[in-house]
Amino acid sequence: MKAVGLYKYLPIDDPQSLVDLDIPQPNHPTTGHDLLVAIKAISVNPVDTKVRRGMIPPSPTTEEKEKNTPRILGWDAAGEVVESGSDCTLFEKGDAVYYAGSISRPLGTNCEFHIVDERIVGRKPKSLSFEEAAAMPLTTITAWEALYDRLSLYPDTIREKTALPPLQRPTAIMPSTLSDDDTNKRQHHPLSILIIGGAGGVGSIAIQLAKNLINQSAVPSLSPSLFSGINVIATASRSESVEWCKKMGADYVINHHKDLKSQIKKVAGIDYTDYILCLNDTDSHFERMKQLVAPQGKICSIVETKAPVDLGGILRQKSATFVWELMFTRSLFQTPDIVTQHHLLNTVADLIDRKKIKTTLTDLLSPINAENLRKAHRKLESGTTIGKIVLSGF
Repeated sequence: MKAVGLYKYLPIDDPQSLVDLDIPQPNHPTTGHDLLVAIKAISVNPVDTKVRRGMIPPSPTTEEKEKNTPRILGWDAAGEVVESGSDCTLFEKGDAVYYAGSISRPLGTNCEFHIVDERIVGRKPKSLSFEEAAAMPLTTITAWEALYDRLSLYPDTIREKTALPPLQRPTAIMPSTLSDDDTNKRQHHPLSILIIGGAGGVGSIAIQLAKNLINQSAVPSLSPSLFSGINVIATASRSESVEWCKKMGADYVINHHKDLKSQIKKVAGIDYTDYILCLNDTDSHFERMKQLVAPQGKICSIVETKAPVDLGGILRQKSATFVWELMFTRSLFQTPDIVTQHHLLNTVADLIDRKKIKTTLTDLLSPINAENLRKAHRKLESGTTIGKIVLSGF
């Protein structure tokens, strides 16, 4: 089968950084929960470029340790189920699916046929093409888990949607805990989230999830008199990325190259944000996030640091939380709740079909080959990508 892979970790301008290959096709699922999927479209994420550069080495237990075995990258995909394993109950042959795969497997999605655990696969949104659907899985899972599992925005409602048990703790706005004066304050001062890097793949879906899922119309268990929504403050530095963030639903867009605190005070009239989601350069933003997060607030980052970060000082004084999000965690460790990713992808597929969430596809290349994948990697590494880059057809 056709595939695109690498033998050496090289800069993207080297023609050998990604090469066209002909490799053996997997004929059957390898475990009971596996699906064999015919790939129709893929998308490219920053993790692809990091793996290609050797920043994320392969597992020593994989066959990739063999010198002459190519490494096949790719995680986001949309396609059709060709065959299902003996323990599969979620999908059948012919089903259209979308998913983000597992980084622990040696064979990625940059090939004609791919094997994936059905518990991290969702049904493709009916209203989207394979190309539009391929843009969504990895960033959707990352944004959903960051907002609802890590930052715990309205956990009881959201966890119910993903078949997880409710968290046993009161929310911040339960009627029994609010005085009349507190209620008036909440009406005029909605919760706020700062999304650093709003125009990228994860930012594009995080803005939409925050605005379209967590609001008084989508959370009927919360009385409108007690809840006035959530203000989404996104960061972007170019005019086109600012407009994209607004299109995704951001209430305010500020420049992350300028002083964040003064901008937030000016546009939103607040000194602190309840939540911060960092999607770009944790190292350079960490000190500012410590100052900006509200007392008892929460910070989540998806970008690894180059040096240790200080979790004491003002963060300790504020009793603030700092937490990581990596969407591969559940598949890497085969956690008991791994099927959560199946449920959340299905939930988002429903939201897409109901026109609550839109695809983040902005660039489409065809066919899927080394030349076009090098173009996609090069653009991602430039730091100017808005939304998602998708490739289709072999």
